[in-house]
Amino acid sequence: MLPRETIATAQIPQGEELTLVSHGSDFIIMLGRDELMGTRMRFSEEQLAHLTLARLSKPAPRILIGGYGMGFTYRAALERLPERGQVIVAEIVPEILDWAKGPLAHLTGDTLDDPKGEIILCDVAALIDDANDGTCDKFDAILLDVDNGPDGVVRDANDRLYTRTGLAKAREALKPGGILAIWSAAPDHKFTRRVKEAGFDVDVQEVRARPNNKGPRHTIWFAAKSA
Repeated sequence: MLPRETIATAQIPQGEELTLVSHGSDFIIMLGRDELMGTRMRFSEEQLAHLTLARLSKPAPRILIGGYGMGFTYRAALERLPERGQVIVAEIVPEILDWAKGPLAHLTGDTLDDPKGEIILCDVAALIDDANDGTCDKFDAILLDVDNGPDGVVRDANDRLYTRTGLAKAREALKPGGILAIWSAAPDHKFTRRVKEAGFDVDVQEVRARPNNKGPRHTIWFAAKSA
């Protein structure tokens, strides 16, 4: 069995420690003993972007992504984004970007220099608040992959994004016809009801972690704001 090698660690603000490990040719980001994400199981995070953009008919969509991670959702969004579109990523752990430029540079390529993309070191909730108070423009889509889903394990402060208040703020930060897409490691029927109660039209899909229809099943909520 191949050993796991620790490459680097990073402290989550008001949270626990992340560890980047290698396992043969694969890389994994760990929280304690839990695998948060890895290079072998990226498909559902890519589909978070692909399936959201497929639902948008805007010629120049403005997209907000909560959490960079290994950049799977960000790169997938850039791949499908119209030429005049824009992707903004909110990431709270600076070392994540150091990893993207260092040991994970083979994944990153030149995407951090793409003029259609911007990465801001902040809490995604702050950018949602900015859209609500007029500090920045509203978004055509907000993609949240900041934790394991509504039942957060990474950081207690993430829970507020999935409350009725947090969902209402996200809805207000969207343009008419906009989409709030939320990734989760597991289904949550109570959360589905909460999203509906927040005024969204909801489509829940299960997506495999790997493109060969193998690996765990992950859940994505696509919550549409009426046009």
